[in-house]
Amino acid sequence: MGPLKGIRVLEIASIGPGPFCAMMLSDMGAEVVRVDRRDLAGSGDSRHSLNRGRKSLALDLKNPEGVAALLRLVTRADMLIEGFRPGVMERLGLDPVTCLDRNPRLIYGRMTGWGQTGPLADAAGHDINYISLAGALHAMGSGDQPPTPPLNLVGDFGGGAMYLLAGLLAAYIETQQSGQGQVVDAAMTDGTASLLTAFFGLRAMGRWTDRRADNYLDGGAHYYGCYRCRDDRFISIGSIEPKFYALLLEKLGIEDRQFDRQNDRSDWPALRQKLEEIFATRDRDEWCTLLEGTDACFAPVLSMAEAPDHPHNQARGTFVNIDGVVQPAPAPRFSRTPGEIQGPAATVGAHSEEILTSWGISPEEVEQLRAADAIP
Repeated sequence: MGPLKGIRVLEIASIGPGPFCAMMLSDMGAEVVRVDRRDLAGSGDSRHSLNRGRKSLALDLKNPEGVAALLRLVTRADMLIEGFRPGVMERLGLDPVTCLDRNPRLIYGRMTGWGQTGPLADAAGHDINYISLAGALHAMGSGDQPPTPPLNLVGDFGGGAMYLLAGLLAAYIETQQSGQGQVVDAAMTDGTASLLTAFFGLRAMGRWTDRRADNYLDGGAHYYGCYRCRDDRFISIGSIEPKFYALLLEKLGIEDRQFDRQNDRSDWPALRQKLEEIFATRDRDEWCTLLEGTDACFAPVLSMAEAPDHPHNQARGTFVNIDGVVQPAPAPRFSRTPGEIQGPAATVGAHSEEILTSWGISPEEVEQLRAADAIP
C-alpha cells in the first residue's frame, strides 16, 4: 500500500494543485479523505482521474455542526490540505491556529497562487498568471509570437502541487523528531520561481537571454526542438552533447560543414531550416525506425491517445486502466513498498457515514449531523 500507509490526510476539496497533491499522497499509500461541499452530494465522475484514490465526505462547512465535525477529524489527522484564498479557512473557523490547537502535530498545507501574504495575495488568478509573474511564461513559445502557455503543468502541478507535497513530507519528517506540527505555505509563484533556478544561473553567466526561442533549451537551437514529418506528425530531438549531436548528423547523413558550428547562434535559424527540410522527407514512423533507441536523443511526439500504446510505456506499465479509464500509473516507484491507485474518483459524499464512524464519530452523532443537514 505504499510508503505512506498509515498516514491520514484531510483534503478540503479545491481545484488543480490541491487535488493533484492529494492524489500523489493517496498513490503513495496515505488514507486521504476528500471533504467535499454538502450541496454537491451525489455529483462527480469516476473518470476524473485527478480525484482518484480518495473517499468522499460531503460536509457543509458553513454549518457550525459541520465545522465541529471536521475539527473532530482534525484531531486524528496527520495532514490537512486546503486551497482557498487567504482568509477563507479563518472565516470558517478552520484556521491553522484553531486546528493546531486541536492537534499540535498536524501538518497544515496551504496551496495558493500568490501565497498567504503580499500585495496580490487576495486577487484571483490561475496558472497562466502565476507563471507570468514568476518569469517562466515569458521564456516559452516562438520568438515572433506571444508566449505559449505550457498547459497548466508548470504552475499548478510543478510549482504548486509538487512543492506542497515536498513541504508536507518534509514537515512530517520533522514532526517525528519535534512532536510539533506547522503550516506549509505553498505558493505557485514561489514554486515556479524555484523551478527557474538553473535558468537564472545561466542568465547570470551570460549563457541565457530573455528572448524567446533564442536559447539552447527553448527551441532556439536547431538540435533541441520538434520537427514536422511528411505525414504531419512530429518528432523531437535533444542532441545537446557533442557526441550525441555528431551521431545525429551521422544518422541523417549530413555532411554540410555548417552543421559543425553547433553552438554558433548566428547559424541556428539556417540550420533549423535545413533540418526542417530533411525531417519533412519521411513519415514519423520511418524516423523512429532510424533514430529511436539510439544516443541521438530522439523521440516521437506522441498524443495522449498514442502514449499508452508505445512499447516502452507498455513495458514499464507507465499507464494503467482502472474501470475502463486509461490513466498514468503512480510515480515514482518504490522497490519494497510500491504505491497503487486506491480506486476511481468517488461520487461526492459517497462515504460520508463510513468516514465519520471510522474516524471516531459515533453513529448517534452522525445522525445528529444528518438532522442538522451538515451531511447528506
